[in-house]
Amino acid sequence: YAPNSPYAASKAASDHFARAYCHTYGLPVVMTNCSNNYGPFQFPEKLIPLMILNALEGKSLRVYGDGKNVRDWLFVEDHCSAICTVLEHGRVGESYNIGGNSERMNLDVVRTICDLVDEIRPNATLGERRKLITFVTDRPGHDLRYAIDTTKINRELGWKPTLTFKEGLRKTVA
Repeated sequence: YAPNSPYAASKAASDHFARAYCHTYGLPVVMTNCSNNYGPFQFPEKLIPLMILNALEGKSLRVYGDGKNVRDWLFVEDHCSAICTVLEHGRVGESYNIGGNSERMNLDVVRTICDLVDEIRPNATLGERRKLITFVTDRPGHDLRYAIDTTKINRELGWKPTLTFKEGLRKTVA
């Protein structure tokens, strides 16, 4: 654990509390840590739904920094199936990383969204949505890369995501 922002520190603290209750009081805890989720009906404060809505409305697509921040993306239904797998088969006291094995730079995610929105909902007045991309000052403490190692959940529980990033993103945009 090496949180670089208060938000990240609060997430790390919750894992430590759960582990301590398991160890001290025998609470049957299994923990999961996942990469960035996306999917239909996600609240539009997050990158993917915000970019989809803004692209549809012809608004500016504001990307932090130079857009080279890397995240791993996991379709929400795959996350749900992983949680069920961990609840049914995970070992008490253990932690499992859940990821989509789909690392992408934020700028590439936004460009892909633009291309999908252009394909699914073309707008002759707007033209290509990629021209809506603008760069803004990065957030304080914003990590350059979030990576997640899914070896343990793959090996011990046999779980893997079912959708590729592009398949899940197409479902989300649609």
